[in-house]
Amino acid sequence: MTVVERREIALVDLLDRLLAGGVVITGDVTLRIADVDLVRIDLNALISSVNASVPSPFDMLPEPSAKEL
Repeated sequence: MTVVERREIALVDLLDRLLAGGVVITGDVTLRIADVDLVRIDLNALISSVNASVPSPFDMLPEPSAKEL
């Protein structure tokens, strides 16, 4: 075994590393009976941490006008 193979990483450290760089999750699930698609679910998710150096994308949205409320 090499040093990398024996190295143990705590779950908190792994999550911290993933969130610091961001994670993209994609997937497709299809429920099919007798070659007939009944349900199809597409998943696209971006998970990332937000801090002062990486601001929230919602901060850049324009304020709603009185007509939209």
